[in-house]
Amino acid sequence: MTQTDSFPTQSKIALGLTAALALVILVLSLIPLPAPPSMPGTDKQQHLIAYAALTLPCAVLWPRALLWVLPLIVLEAGLVEIVQPYVNRMREWADFVAGLKGIGLGLIMGLALHQSGRKLALIRIKESK
Repeated sequence: MTQTDSFPTQSKIALGLTAALALVILVLSLIPLPAPPSMPGTDKQQHLIAYAALTLPCAVLWPRALLWVLPLIVLEAGLVEIVQPYVNRMREWADFVAGLKGIGLGLIMGLALHQSGRKLALIRIKESK
């Protein structure tokens, strides 16, 4: 199978994983709490990890899609913060910033993995000749 043959599969996997993760993050972020959290600011690591994971599939498997996927991810991070006060959660700019940092981290890690995969594929092609 050549690299172009696997492109549709990679794009479907990237979009499927991204959509599934976006839905999971949305649901977990908007589950109503019985009472507002007692200590604001304790969930920054969760935002960072969640949005890094959300960015990773497209960055690794289909970087071209990042042109339109990244704005949607940023939009989700912002909308979650706007809606959270309506479900007994706190709206915090710091959460949004942590999400943006996670997006950046996922982008850097994903593009590095993508580039490493391309280099390995080229090495294998050269070795097989």
